[in-house]
Amino acid sequence: MKKVLIANRGEIALRVVRACRELGIPSVVVYSDADARAPHVREADEAVRLGPPPSSESYLLGDRIIAVAREVGADAIHPGYGFLSEREWFARAVREAGLIWIGPPAEAIAAMGSKIAARTLALAHDVPVVPGTTEPLRDAAEALAIAERFGYPVLLKAAAGGGGKGMRVVRDAAAMAGALEAARRESKNAFGDDAVYVEKYIEGPRHVEIQVLADQHRRCVSLGERECSVQRRHQKMIEEAPSPAVNAELRKAMGAAAVRVAKAAGYQNAGTCEFLLAPNGQFYFLEMNTRIQVEHPVTEMVTGIDLVQWQLRIARGERLPFTSAIEPRGWAIECRITSEDTSNGFLPSTGRIDYLRLPGGPGVRWDSGVGTGSEVTLFYDPMLAKLIVWAPTRAEAIARMRRALDELTIQGIETSREFHLRVMEDDEFQRGAIDIQWLERRLDSLLAAPVPRDQVESAAIAAALLADRDRRRRSPRAAGGAAGKADELSRPELSPWARLARQQGLRDA
Repeated sequence: MKKVLIANRGEIALRVVRACRELGIPSVVVYSDADARAPHVREADEAVRLGPPPSSESYLLGDRIIAVAREVGADAIHPGYGFLSEREWFARAVREAGLIWIGPPAEAIAAMGSKIAARTLALAHDVPVVPGTTEPLRDAAEALAIAERFGYPVLLKAAAGGGGKGMRVVRDAAAMAGALEAARRESKNAFGDDAVYVEKYIEGPRHVEIQVLADQHRRCVSLGERECSVQRRHQKMIEEAPSPAVNAELRKAMGAAAVRVAKAAGYQNAGTCEFLLAPNGQFYFLEMNTRIQVEHPVTEMVTGIDLVQWQLRIARGERLPFTSAIEPRGWAIECRITSEDTSNGFLPSTGRIDYLRLPGGPGVRWDSGVGTGSEVTLFYDPMLAKLIVWAPTRAEAIARMRRALDELTIQGIETSREFHLRVMEDDEFQRGAIDIQWLERRLDSLLAAPVPRDQVESAAIAAALLADRDRRRRSPRAAGGAAGKADELSRPELSPWARLARQQGLRDA
């Protein structure tokens, strides 16, 4: 592996750049016009423009990305997550172009790309799935017959894709026809496939997923679970590892099931098997994500294993050095910091980040694709960054996350920081009493909770600093002639730091 092209953007692109650098591998990023000044573009060894901001004219141009790889002499492509990462045709095209695909084989992506196919494969290898169908529904009459057999409520699910699209809960027969039509329409628009199947709706489950690594030598191991139940409209917002609901015995059973599914699919590289965990402890396989996950850092924090580096190592043929499942050490929590106004229905917030103060201290990690001066647009996902903390216990991790969120200051746009602070203060969350419907039930009371006083104070201080900076920039001295300013900046008693500060209008001598 001589040079890696990263077919993605933002924080995951920067994450891969860093992994490549530590392994001594040059990296190339591609970018749209909206990302021309993004941190991942600055940090990579090379950067190549793809096109205008819309993904369809930039990050989804598979043929163009392969052509760029050839132009710059890259012999491998890392897809990150989202965009082309789970497109079987792209993985196949990369391989047919004679390049290294840093991900699972195209055949494994195809096997796991349909939820129906994945369910069938899991059942064939003694992995429990939620009771349901293994064939797409033909019409509403068939859906009604199946629902009567399973009993209401049932869940209609798109066979392709994810992220909650093409999903509808049906609680009685009268709602079936309309729900099926809506699920099919949404699935067709999102994934180009209107196939929908039905399964029994499990009340009050947790969303627990198992991280696996598989090399090219038939070695596959589980790296333990992640708790991903704090979701809004099927979108994860907070993740942690391990899960407060999983003990060593259950972890072993779920890990073994995930490994069986991965091996059955001929899987290689990093992947995640998603499960529903019912209140009675029964778990059900849902699907396999054939890529690195957004929430992978919490697994890295409790295992000490760099998952992105191992993606690269596996792709160049290295063997995994461990043969058995990995047990977690301590506790890690991740908050997805998004550009959304959580107090106003999570409406998107766009604009320029005028000021960014990052948290620090022991056990704090910040994975981001933005910085001060970054422009936040509507072209891409609203996630700005991931704030991750580690501590010896869950209670200590929550306390550390509260402290880190309080230190974080982002001025210029609205973000989800206040929302995350309120969750960390919530008694039910602190007790681990959560499931995938918890946030929907709790959201109104969370948003009505007062903002912690220390956060109000830090925001006020940041606003005062910005106002003072602007006042100084507008002052007569700051607006003086160029010659006078040059003379002032050349004063010998000024240190380089003071001279730079004066030049940027940040402070007086």
